[in-house]
Amino acid sequence: MTTQTDTPRPPHQVLDGADIARVITRIAHEIVERAKGAEDVVLLGIHTRGVHLARRLHAKLTQITGRDIPLGTLDITMYRDDLRLKPARALEHTEIPADGIDGRLVILVDDVLFSGRTVRAALDALGDIGRPRAVQLAVLVDRGHRELPIRADYVGKNLPTSLREAVQVKLADTDGQDAVLVGDRDYTARSSQALAAAPTPSE
Repeated sequence: MTTQTDTPRPPHQVLDGADIARVITRIAHEIVERAKGAEDVVLLGIHTRGVHLARRLHAKLTQITGRDIPLGTLDITMYRDDLRLKPARALEHTEIPADGIDGRLVILVDDVLFSGRTVRAALDALGDIGRPRAVQLAVLVDRGHRELPIRADYVGKNLPTSLREAVQVKLADTDGQDAVLVGDRDYTARSSQALAAAPTPSE
């Protein structure tokens, strides 16, 4: 018999749009303070949601500093260590600012920091592009459970989770709304299976 504790919990919201906007503003101010005005900063968003977050961070930094901070994107698909374990993924575009990254402070931007393997792949990809002066990491959510010795320099929210939980970041750019949700991974899987099995209504 299924007990209450065995029933997967549906996702609940831990950040809304206003929260995410405040996080972006705070991280931007932290970057300006720590990077002495952000004069040599280059932002690189990790596909996919990291790119949208990097664009928002770029807009806020431009507003604070009055300068156009270089912005680019980074595709890590071919650097992942699970390529043979997961279905093939479409390649995204890596776009590096015209002045490159050599000798600059590169800040990688992503939505969720989990095992650290995505960031490791990003560092490998970065090494094939140039030689930055330093590399830092900004994330919207750090959910813990690191498998590699990697930490974020700028964190929107530290969110303690269990391994049975899934963290969903929704951004208006791709999902129609800004929110961070946490729920049981089994609930998400069962909901997806039920949706796939549902009969298609006749026309």
